[in-house]
Parts: sequence; structure tokens; C-alpha cells
Amino acid sequence: MASSSSRTPLLPRLLKALVVSLVAVAASHVVLSDTLRLSLMGQAAAALGEAPGYSSDQAFTAAVVNTLLTMPLVLWPGMLISGERRVGPMVLVGTVSWQVAVWSGIDALGEAPGVLLPLPSLALVVAVTALAAVLRRK
Repeated sequence: MASSSSRTPLLPRLLKALVVSLVAVAASHVVLSDTLRLSLMGQAAAALGEAPGYSSDQAFTAAVVNTLLTMPLVLWPGMLISGERRVGPMVLVGTVSWQVAVWSGIDALGEAPGVLLPLPSLALVVAVTALAAVLRRK
């Protein structure tokens, strides 16, 4: 009889973490891109003399906050739905690595709507986050 604390073998856990990390990065990037688009629209409206009802600074701040909230809100339930437990280290590493990737590539995103963060940066976040799944909090 298997106990409720049995551990998933390393390779299946890593594959689940890879899929969930990929989805989390994609979702976070969509949220970041869309909310940064609002910031650009606010700047354009302000330049034309039309007030959009919010400042571009507010939209930029919302973009950063929303994308930092999206990452853990996708990672945690994603791993729980896949049957994994004790995912705290993975969520922490994923959120911090995403924050670093965003701050290092935010200049490229701020110039035009629809621009992606550098692909090597995105791949590194997915890889580091998935590898963090092998760490299990006791």
C-alpha cells in the first residue's frame, strides 16, 4: 500500500515541471505584453492631448505587478493539478527568475507592442524553474 507521502520519480516530476513552467512563462508574458500595450496607448493618448483615464506610469506599474503575480498563480496550481506537492522552492525560483528576466529585458518591451523578451532569457527561466522542481521542501 502506497503512503500519501510517496514521491514522484525524478523524470516524471521534471517533465511535469517543464510543461507547467512553459505555460507559466507564456501566461506571464501575455499579461506583461498586454498591460504594457496599455501603457503605450496611454503615452500616445497623452501626446495627442486625450486623457485615457489612467497614466502610462500606472499602466506600466500594473504590468510589472500583474506579471509577477501571474507566475506563482500559474506555477502553484499547475503543479498541484499535475499531482505534485511540495512545490514551494519551484514557485520561488520561478518567480524570482521571471522577475530578473523581465527587469533585464523590459527596455525591449517598452519600445513597441507585441515584442517578446529575448528567447534565450525565456528559455533560461523555463529551464531554471523546471530544474527547481527537484528541490522539495520538507
